[in-house]
Amino acid sequence: METKRKILIAEDDANLGKVLSSYLTAKGFDITLCENGEQAYNKFIKEDYSLCLLDIMMPIKDGYTLSAEIRNRDKNIPIIFMSVKSLEDDVLKGFQMDVDDYVIKPFSIEELLMRIQAILRRSSKQEEEVHIYSIGKLMFDSNRQLLSYKKNKPIKLTSKESALLLVLCKKMGTIVNRAYILNKVWENNNYYNARSMDVYINKLRKYLSEDPNVSLINVHGVGFKLTSRK
Repeated sequence: METKRKILIAEDDANLGKVLSSYLTAKGFDITLCENGEQAYNKFIKEDYSLCLLDIMMPIKDGYTLSAEIRNRDKNIPIIFMSVKSLEDDVLKGFQMDVDDYVIKPFSIEELLMRIQAILRRSSKQEEEVHIYSIGKLMFDSNRQLLSYKKNKPIKLTSKESALLLVLCKKMGTIVNRAYILNKVWENNNYYNARSMDVYINKLRKYLSEDPNVSLINVHGVGFKLTSRK
């Protein structure tokens, strides 16, 4: 059974939010709808999304601020801005925020769906192509579950070790929330899985210690960050 692609929608217009949520759910997506940028960011750091659909003018935290915070944690996740701001300067400012698309309200919901599908196709192709990651002087092959250092014999990782390291590599240099890791790797955020995760983190630290410039940092009460000093 194919896993549904998850889309995070941040839209303070309740009517439009409901329409978008209902329509995209009917088209097979798993939708999380938030009414402001702060609520959306709190959801983003705890869940794994395929795409973010963001209104620009929102209370508490606007779309510009939200997209910058999302990009600080994930450089690759597709982002689409929705806005009534239609002037060329507004659109250019939107793209300067490193978003993938900009749709002007009011828009055709069918056209929006086609834009989403096109972006997700490109994103999926890019994800499939990347499977070897450089971690300082270490090389991680996620397909073969191998971690190697220089000419030393590669370490064969278990499925859980590999899945955990892959999550950290994809968000290299940024803090990855504990709940996000648990939901992504263990598919359940409970006490026992949390203790298991800590054990696996320590195992990875031991493997990564081959390169003293690589650190797997515990950010107390928040999560973990994989870094490499040059």
